[in-house]
Amino acid sequence: MRIPLSWLREFAQVPADATAEDVMADLVKVGFEEEAVHRPTDALKGPIVVGQVLSLVKEPQSNGKTINWCQVRVVPEGQEQTLTGKGIDPSGVQGIVCGAHNFVEGDKVVVTLPGAVLPGDFHISARKTYGHMSAGMIASVRELGIGEDHDGILVLSRIGLDPEIGSDAMELLGLYDQAAEINVTPDRGYAFSIRGVAREYAHATGTSFTDPASLVKAPAELSGGYGVKLNDEAPIYGKPGCDRFVARTVRGVDATRPTPQWMVSRLRLAGIRSISLPVDISNYVMLELGQPNHCYDLDKLSGDIVVRRAAAGEKLLTLDGKERTLDAEDLLITDDSGAIGIAGVMGGANTEVSDSTTNILVEAAHFDEVSIARARRRHKLPSEASKRFERGVDWNLANVAAQRVVDLLVELAGGTADEAGTDVGTAPETVTIELPAGFAAARIGIDFTPEQITGCLEDLGASVETTDTGYRVTAPSWRQDLETKEDLSEEVARLVGYENIPSTLPVAPPGRGLTRAQQQKRRAVQALADAGLTEVLSYPFVSKAANDTFGVAAEGAERSAIKLANPISEEQGFLRTSVLPGLIEVARRNLSRGFRDLALYEAGLVFLPEGTLGTESIPPLGAKPEAAVLDGLFDGVPHQPLHIAALMCGHDSPAAAGHAPRPWDWADAIDAARLLGDVLGVELVVSQGSHQAFHPGRAAQLALRSGEVVGYAGELHPKLLAAHDMPARSVAMELDADALFDTAADVIVAKHISGFPVATQDVALVVPQDVPADAVLAALREGAGELLEDVALFDVYVGKGIEDGKKSLAFGLRFRANDRTLTADEASEAREAAVAVAAERFGAVQR
Repeated sequence: MRIPLSWLREFAQVPADATAEDVMADLVKVGFEEEAVHRPTDALKGPIVVGQVLSLVKEPQSNGKTINWCQVRVVPEGQEQTLTGKGIDPSGVQGIVCGAHNFVEGDKVVVTLPGAVLPGDFHISARKTYGHMSAGMIASVRELGIGEDHDGILVLSRIGLDPEIGSDAMELLGLYDQAAEINVTPDRGYAFSIRGVAREYAHATGTSFTDPASLVKAPAELSGGYGVKLNDEAPIYGKPGCDRFVARTVRGVDATRPTPQWMVSRLRLAGIRSISLPVDISNYVMLELGQPNHCYDLDKLSGDIVVRRAAAGEKLLTLDGKERTLDAEDLLITDDSGAIGIAGVMGGANTEVSDSTTNILVEAAHFDEVSIARARRRHKLPSEASKRFERGVDWNLANVAAQRVVDLLVELAGGTADEAGTDVGTAPETVTIELPAGFAAARIGIDFTPEQITGCLEDLGASVETTDTGYRVTAPSWRQDLETKEDLSEEVARLVGYENIPSTLPVAPPGRGLTRAQQQKRRAVQALADAGLTEVLSYPFVSKAANDTFGVAAEGAERSAIKLANPISEEQGFLRTSVLPGLIEVARRNLSRGFRDLALYEAGLVFLPEGTLGTESIPPLGAKPEAAVLDGLFDGVPHQPLHIAALMCGHDSPAAAGHAPRPWDWADAIDAARLLGDVLGVELVVSQGSHQAFHPGRAAQLALRSGEVVGYAGELHPKLLAAHDMPARSVAMELDADALFDTAADVIVAKHISGFPVATQDVALVVPQDVPADAVLAALREGAGELLEDVALFDVYVGKGIEDGKKSLAFGLRFRANDRTLTADEASEAREAAVAVAAERFGAVQR
């Protein structure tokens, strides 16, 4: 919302020397955000004066153009030129070359004298052109930065002005005014008006406020006016689309009269261009009071006005020149000819006010916020009117705004107002709120005196009644956002001053904190970060091909995924069933920017549809559904487990003198998965795996001891890497984190550390190639007994000395006792017992 300061000063006591920055600083105190300052003098500097064309000689040029050599008086005749500067003639008559042809001798124009600066940092100086010394410029509105019209010179008589020669044209055109622009939140629609902002400025500064609505003398009742019927047969949520419609008639207007310059300049600073006098008056009243209104050409109306819902497929040509196909939910203004406007959004072209209009019907109505908001979004048709209606307009303002438009049409357009008028509709019930005496203090955290509470609420315009338990508050009609005691408490805090609320950290209540799953997730992601991986966040939207590749292990297996109804891109039209596609895209983007060594991870949800998704119907908005309906909605939501994935490519460290970095390999991916299992206290069973996204010989299946497969790790498939322009031998892992969390113990108990030395024994076993190393390791662990502290595979050999179809697996075994130092015989005996179990199960033979 832009607020011209001259306008604001009419209703609030803004100091004469206050700048837009000062006003915004005050409005910040009552909860508005600063946006921008609009000040014409930042780009426009004088001397810019009123001049009169004394003579005009047309001179054709060799380039085909015809220029005007003008003599322009810029000082009243008989007076001396008081301005000095290079190029300013002391006689008060300037010689100026002008290429425009829309003015004649005797016209009063705006002259920018040497030394002036126009928008775009265009400096005016005396210079020789077309054979003359041109000392100044006769300006157009576009050159002055006050409009887009560049058809010709700004002739002051055509905008209703006849100023004295030599007077300050910047003051004449309102260019010394400035506007403060603030951000208005959706719940404070009343502040989309000078009326609302002036009230808030008075709250912020403690000064007086004059309500502009109180200055309008509107009749208490209206009757006998133009016929209007409210006929909403399909209200949304049972609320009529229009509950008040005021119509007034003004006859004999001259729509061709120029809009007064004071109104044009204020509208311009407020961000609205001048169109015609009736339209400008309509916009001016909307900005002043916050009540949108509309002017119809009365002679183009046919029959009574009816406010109704549209018929499906009905057409309307709107003021922007576009024919729109209407929806059955659209609220329309109609007459016997059909639709003449989308209520609260935009009028129709057929009843538009034009230069030939002499009789005007003024409309000021109150429309339902939901109806207007839906129509505006449906037709992608934002307007100043819809911006206000969808945020809530004061029901009591309609007759006041209509009267204000009528008064201005009579005053400025020479019309005559009919005494008869129309005012139909039903007033909404007033909102009464019970505010317990100590509620505001308990909610905000500071004590408020009764005087502060009643004073603040009455300043808002509310009616406050003291009761035995607190206060009974009737909210003002322009504050539809005040519905609960919490709302009132926040208003009291806002007006007393946010700066008075102490900054104290709340004490966390005992027995609360992170949930079990939150603690486990934090532990897992922190472990990967501590291991040197970088956390990233990718989009959950992927292609069908990505889900087909990563969503199931076996190529061609049945796979289900959720297709988006309105995707950002058709290429990413599905919700992911794996985190790895997003990680690959992040890696590709970094690789393309020269980052060759990457170790990335992400913890995110995947979407695995099971059974029936969604519901047959969506519950209506505006009311909380019943518990059974909510249960049905949740049942229709897809399963969304948390997955943690990592991807590594390039090398594990930067190259340096004396240091050769090691390329990431499949073992690093498995180690990353094992790390997650270790920090969660879950033992992962690693075995040879097969997944279509991974290398057929360098992939591991990750499972729980129960046999449930929870992920895969290893080297990505060479064809997949080539297709995505990824480095060869890139490795990755992905785990179902929710499955790990479910298995993890609530408390991980650290093992006792023995003070006695360890005894190490190595053993190499020859087994068939199809025997998983992890199965052999499990057999050794079982056979070694309680003395075994740890066992790990450290070598796999196939080749010379090993029979075809077999492999050699080398394991390191660590033995330790809690109460003594083990002898070599005890360690050897435990090792042989372990080998015996492996030999029995797999035919293992020691090398």
